[in-house]
Amino acid sequence: MSSRRRTTIAVIFGGRSVEHDVSIVTGHQIMKAFPSENDDIVPVYISRDGRWFTGEALSDLDNFRDDDIQRHDGVRSCLLSPDTRHHGLIVDPLAGRFSKSEVRRIDVAFPALHGSHGEDGSIQGLFELADIPYVGYATLGSALANDKIMTKAVLRQAGIPVLDDSWCTRDTWFDRPDAVIEELLARFELPLYVKPATLGSSIGIGRADTEALLRASIDIAANFDRRILIEPAVTKGIEINCSVMGLGDQYEASPLEQPVSWDEFLSYEDKYLRGSEGMKSAERQVPAPISAALTRRIQETSIAAFKAVDGRGIARIDYLVRPDQNELFLNEINTMPGSLAFYLWREDGVTSTDLVQKLVQLARAAHAEKRRNTYDYKTNLVEIASQQGLKGAKGAK
Repeated sequence: MSSRRRTTIAVIFGGRSVEHDVSIVTGHQIMKAFPSENDDIVPVYISRDGRWFTGEALSDLDNFRDDDIQRHDGVRSCLLSPDTRHHGLIVDPLAGRFSKSEVRRIDVAFPALHGSHGEDGSIQGLFELADIPYVGYATLGSALANDKIMTKAVLRQAGIPVLDDSWCTRDTWFDRPDAVIEELLARFELPLYVKPATLGSSIGIGRADTEALLRASIDIAANFDRRILIEPAVTKGIEINCSVMGLGDQYEASPLEQPVSWDEFLSYEDKYLRGSEGMKSAERQVPAPISAALTRRIQETSIAAFKAVDGRGIARIDYLVRPDQNELFLNEINTMPGSLAFYLWREDGVTSTDLVQKLVQLARAAHAEKRRNTYDYKTNLVEIASQQGLKGAKGAK
């Protein structure tokens, strides 16, 4: 019998994001993947308005058919404490006179949050303050990869091919829309794609084949972000996706997939509403039907991009590819891919259980590496300031 202590893993899902529903599904897929004999899985749900809950009832996907999650037995309010002494959840943090709060220690946090407040570095910063190992990109990498405009700037610097683009702020668009349209049409030919700078799951993205559609698409995108990205369409191209997993200098790339869509691009409905695991297997081709040389090139480019944005854990990296011209453009880095890209790694014999356990190992390794840093650095600055006054202490700097 193994003497290994059971690991307590908090799977955090939902969130204050337009990708809330996708996150609920991803969270339950992750919880289902863990072997119950080895780990204690603690479900943590963040409501659409930012309230935190925990309780066994949150492990049942049927309980999320409506937003009234508190009506289920055993669901309790909680929060993740930034205090390192707690190292976990405070359950019933506002307990009254006849009840009390309790602390639930967490060994590893596994965020299954998509988009705003989940992939943008926000919750990663909370994990860092709490000193809890967590799965996925760190604060900087999360914030960077979540921002399409900044990601492209970094990837260009690293020599990774991306599409030309333009962007504007919401205020600029509302103040002088005609000037924005004139500049775009002078620089690019239609059709164009319009995207909010920091969302995924194809939410807010529009294809504009006419000036009228371009204006409408920018109006829609401006509801989701203060910055709007505009890119030319890749004609006669296909989408190819690759997942990367690793930490430090050790990375591996998955087999590739070619999603099959009914539309010009993969909509939210294509990605999530036509199957239970992203898209149905019949609606993707794995491995992608491209040459071995192009496959290797995409895998190598994916690892280079993963490293360029300081990646760790897992990501799915999406490309627009013209196979007949051996041409590719990196389109997006997803730091918390829907379904964790289980279906891609399965082609290499990696089960969903293998994958989640590997990601927990990487989280712990990243945490151990961070603990090699020195944070406790004492000086006599306070003593000097108390003796000489704050002006003297500032001058000493």
